[in-house]
Parts: sequence; structure tokens; C-alpha cells
Amino acid sequence: MTEHNEAATKAADYIAYTDRVWHGSESLLPHLSGAYSGDELVRLRARVGFFPAFANVTAFDTGDGVVLVDSGDFRTADRLHAAVRGFGAGPVRSVVYTHGHVDHVFGVFPFDKEARENGTELPEVVAHEAVPARFDRYIRTAGYNSWINRRQFGVPSLEWPTTYRYPDTVYRDRLTFRRGELTFELVHARGETDDHTYVWIPELKTLCTGDLFIWNTPNAGNPQKVQRYPEEWARALRAMQELGAELLLPGHGVPVMGTERVHRALDDTARLLESLCEQTRELMNAGHRLDAVIHGVKVPEELLSRPYLHPAYDEPEFVVRNLWRLWGGWYDQNPAHLKPAPEAAVAAEYARAAGGATHLAERARELLAQGDVRLASHLAETAALAAPTDIEVARVRAEVYAQRARKETSTMARGVFNWAAAESAAVAEGTDVTTELTRSPEGRRTAEGVISVGVVDDEDACC
Repeated sequence: MTEHNEAATKAADYIAYTDRVWHGSESLLPHLSGAYSGDELVRLRARVGFFPAFANVTAFDTGDGVVLVDSGDFRTADRLHAAVRGFGAGPVRSVVYTHGHVDHVFGVFPFDKEARENGTELPEVVAHEAVPARFDRYIRTAGYNSWINRRQFGVPSLEWPTTYRYPDTVYRDRLTFRRGELTFELVHARGETDDHTYVWIPELKTLCTGDLFIWNTPNAGNPQKVQRYPEEWARALRAMQELGAELLLPGHGVPVMGTERVHRALDDTARLLESLCEQTRELMNAGHRLDAVIHGVKVPEELLSRPYLHPAYDEPEFVVRNLWRLWGGWYDQNPAHLKPAPEAAVAAEYARAAGGATHLAERARELLAQGDVRLASHLAETAALAAPTDIEVARVRAEVYAQRARKETSTMARGVFNWAAAESAAVAEGTDVTTELTRSPEGRRTAEGVISVGVVDDEDACC
């Protein structure tokens, strides 16, 4: 009875916390940092156990073993395994991957190991048919993925994995399977990825969205990653609205409870994407260049103010760029960019015209002081390309990008700008990027010479 009371208290505490997050009075940080993911699942419903972490996992007690939706990342794999064993619902029969990102697929290995040791059947992994191709691509481009994720998350030592648990069963459009007393309806929807699945359990009126809902502006524009599909994403959100779910369990962030809240969260997210798509298409159809489109789309600020749509990971400007890539290709309609000269050669000519790279850097610093960080970045970058070993130019570039990083809301922008600042700080200080990224606050310099670079420690290399 004591254990039951403790579990009920833990669930009540977590549900109260999710309510505060919904109202915007508390942040997602406790959830993302694992404050609520202990040795037990949070029992949200009689048959629903939730593992709240950076990447969530849901365990369903079917009456004939457990079905997991997602499996988390390698850091939480052992804790998840222990928590599911303590769920008391029997062995894991199936694991559904909502998509193939590494923070959703690396928790299966302990369950496989347990099954082999016990001489029992391994869990069946179910996913969309495009997931194996994703894993194949990850293996072939492991070096590239290591570099872009080091930069995005500020982790110079990150190494991209090359071993994956491939699915046993794949499907194309829809797949329904029954285990025990529960039905699992899997629906394919392109959105953040081309291999995405959302899962509907009708008996429980429960919806597992994967990363189609993440308590952030949709990750539909990621500058360093493969194509996203904002318009199809919005259609998937509309389809999920029609289900009438009472409980929404997202890939990241806290559950959304209650039919009204679920409907609103899905509706607001769809409206944001629809607005970006409609405005981008209208400007493209009018014949504008990419530059005019990027600066012409107006983001619905009332939607970005929602606690579940803050641009803390991706941001709308990147979504507009991704739509251009999806609908219009890579050419931005600036003829000089079609077959350009090398960047360094162009920068050298600009520097000569300006009287030297240091003059460009000085002007960049002036613009920075005036608050025009975008234009300052152009001049600082041009100066550094023209004079890559000049220490004073490097200091200015480091200063510009460090200030940009401090002002940004999204992980993606902060990661790129922090990395750029560290590159130039390394030139100025005679060190390396790793040293500059990992300086303690006491070891960072001030705006006169040194930078402030932050390492994102509450985000995983995932997307």
C-alpha cells in the first residue's frame, strides 16, 4: 500500500508540474533534465506509464505485456529498463519508433540483452519503412553528423553513432496491431522527418505524437539537417485534432491533459505552420528573391507567446528557408550566387575596397554597438575571410558572434554563433575550439578581448 501511495503522490506531483508548465509559470527544464525520471514510471493512467526525460518514452500495460512508444536515448537506456521492469506489466513485447532520430531509438538494447539472457523472444520493433534508410544514411555520414551536432550543441567531443537497432516490422501508410486489450493505430506523417509515425490508442483516447509536437516552435527548419515538411506537418496536426484525444504524450516536453487543451495545442501549432506556409508561398508566387521572402514573412507573435510554441529550439525564419528549399530549390535568385567566386576571394576584394580587413572589423564593432548584429556579422565574417590569421579581426569576429549567441532564443542559432565565436577566440588566444567552448565562466574574457560561449547541456544531439 505504501508503494502504491508513493506512486500516486509522484504522479500527482508531476501532473501538478505539467499544469504549471501549461500556464507558463514554470519552465520545461526540470522535465528535460530528468528531474522526474527516476527508477519508476509516472503512472498517468491505469495502463499508461510515462518516462519523462529529454526524450520521452511511454509504456502501455496491455494485459499481455508492454508496448513502448519510443525508447529514449543511450543516456537513459538503463534507467528506462529498470523503470519498465518495475512497472509490473510483464515483458516488453513491442517497441514503436515514432521516427529514427537517435534520441528516440537507443533504449531498446537493454531489453534485447535481457531477452537473450533469458532465452526469450526479443521485443518486436515497429517503424515506418523509411527508418532503415535513415539508419543507413547515418552510418554513411557519421563524420558529417558528428561535425554538425558538435557545432549545434557545443560539444566538441561528440561522436555520431554507427550501430543501430533496425526495425523488425515496417509499414508504409498505416498499420494497426492489437496486443492484449489495447489497439495501436500507427499513421505515417511527414513533418520533422520523412519517417514519422504518430500512434493512437483508441481504448485510452491517448495520442503519442512523437516529435510532431515538442513544446517548441516546430523543428521544421533546422539549418544543418535534412529536409523538413511544414505543410504536411500541419495536415498531420489537423488529422490528430479529429481524434478527440484526452491525453497527448509528446516526444519532448510534458503531457497535455484534457480534450480542450489537446485540441488547442494541436490547433495553435497547425496555425503557426499554416501561416508560415501561406505567406512564403504568396511571396514566392510574386517572384521575390529568397532574401525578400525571409524578411517579408511576418510571424504570428500571439502564437509564439504560447508556452508550447516558444522558439527555443528551431525558429520560424529557418522554417521559411526550408520551405524555399522544398518548393524552390537551393538557388536564392541572386545571380552572383549561382556560380560564385570563392568566399575568401570575394572577401579580399571587399577588404581592399574598404582599405583593409581591419577597417571592416572596426565598422563591424561600430554596428554591434549600435545594435545591428545582423549587419555586423556580415562585416566581421568578411573581414575574417579576408584576413584569417589577423588577431584583432579575430577578436572582433568573436565578440560579434558571442553577442549574437547571447541574444538568440533558439538552440540552433546559439550553437552556430557560439561555435563561430570559439573559432575566432582560438585564433586570438592561440588555443583551439575545444578550449574556448569549455572555458569556465571565470576563464572567459570580457568584451574587450574575449568571448562568452555557452555549452547547451539540456539538449541532446538528436535531430
